[in-house]
Amino acid sequence: MAPGFGERGIEGKINAIKYLRENGIPFFGICLGLQCAVVEFARNVLGLEDAYSTEMKPDAAHPVIDLMPDQKNIRMKGGTMRLGAYACEVKNDSLAYNAYQSTTIYERHRHRYELNNEYLKDFESEGLIASGINPDTKLVEIMELANHPFFLGTQYHPELKSTVEKPHPLFVAFVRACLDFKLKGMGSQEGNTVSSKKMVTK
Repeated sequence: MAPGFGERGIEGKINAIKYLRENGIPFFGICLGLQCAVVEFARNVLGLEDAYSTEMKPDAAHPVIDLMPDQKNIRMKGGTMRLGAYACEVKNDSLAYNAYQSTTIYERHRHRYELNNEYLKDFESEGLIASGINPDTKLVEIMELANHPFFLGTQYHPELKSTVEKPHPLFVAFVRACLDFKLKGMGSQEGNTVSSKKMVTK
């Protein structure tokens, strides 16, 4: 699910994510896509009916997505987003690690709303894991769902480091997961088609 700003179409996105989560269909959310996934999970798994982002509802009872602390007193918004490359520590034995094959990565950002860490333990207790965290600020960079074929969201923008000749490893992993899902749905037998596992990048 692509990045964006504002409340337009948000409830539709949240409903779509619910369907993907419940039916084991691959999901990859970028920035606002991750934030919508967090809201959906909070509402439908944690039971926090008024969970929302304060970007859309400033007085939400459960602001699971909120402004970064250093953003809350800013009145003149121009040029104040979290921009540029930041470090991220990736957990072993995660979808993210399987894609990157590294525990330390650097990715580019363009946003000002983040996961509210006050809810992080609640998310992780139900299986939505923070698999990537900024080592300096402790802000969550990647979240993924355990016991799902591929359900992952990033706070950063991987498309900013992706090219035709060298696609970003998360895009490769997502496309591979989609192909695997399709092949399983078709009931194809091994050898009848090219396996998605043969996908390679330069």
